[in-house]
Amino acid sequence: MLNPKRKSVLLTGVMAIFVLYSLVPLAWLIISATKSQPDLYTSSGLWFGDSFSLFDNIKQTFTYNDGIFLRWLGNTLLYVVVGAGGATLLSTAAGYGLAKYRFPGRPVVFAIVLGAIAIPGTALAVPTFLLFSELGLTNTPWAIIIPSLVSPFGLYLIWTYAVDAIPEELMEAARLDGASEVRIFFSVTLRLLAPGIVTVALFAVVATWNNYFLPLIMLSEPDWYPLTVGLNQWNAASVGAGAQPVQHLVITGALITIIPLVAAFLFMQRFWQSGLSAGSVKQ
Repeated sequence: MLNPKRKSVLLTGVMAIFVLYSLVPLAWLIISATKSQPDLYTSSGLWFGDSFSLFDNIKQTFTYNDGIFLRWLGNTLLYVVVGAGGATLLSTAAGYGLAKYRFPGRPVVFAIVLGAIAIPGTALAVPTFLLFSELGLTNTPWAIIIPSLVSPFGLYLIWTYAVDAIPEELMEAARLDGASEVRIFFSVTLRLLAPGIVTVALFAVVATWNNYFLPLIMLSEPDWYPLTVGLNQWNAASVGAGAQPVQHLVITGALITIIPLVAAFLFMQRFWQSGLSAGSVKQ
């Protein structure tokens, strides 16, 4: 067997490799966003170019093509707030109900939820498109928002978390005090489920913010594109004879795109810590 000290050094080295592997693409993105279009081809990928053009790139990104980037940013925020927010609320309510209430067919629902988790989203993209096409909802924000409201994984996560996080005795005490089921949910349950809700919210926000394939097949009007599809269209338009190269704007736009996700994670992290600390204290 390995010496504990040597084993610790080995594990630290492995973790350092994984951290480096994760940070190198981010470092490349940040460094590349500071370069002008010519510098992208004449300088090293992991070092700065001859000029620092970050602020010029940001200005050009927001003003290029009549400021369409701002419209894409607004669309993405709309899809995230309504879609991911609705998915979090529905997952919390459904997961709590399935965990704490007994009703006929509950095992069947559990099997359906697990089956939905196992089905990849890309397999449902074409049937979803055909359905929304029949309803006349393609090329509208609803084509992105409505599918985003369904989160089987989020429901399952809240379900498994609520089983142990909410004591039955606490619910019975609230009922004896005259609290309705709705009041129990909003006044008691939500506080106890805070770490789980934050986790589901973060997963939903990241999934909706990075959603690419569904908007690609659902939307044909650039005014409704999210950032993922819009930036890809810029990149595709930069390739070919006579095309205007704007890879520096695509890279800068990608850097701007990840900033809200990092901010959301840092903001939600305190709710994880406070929720876990509250759960460890005996009342």
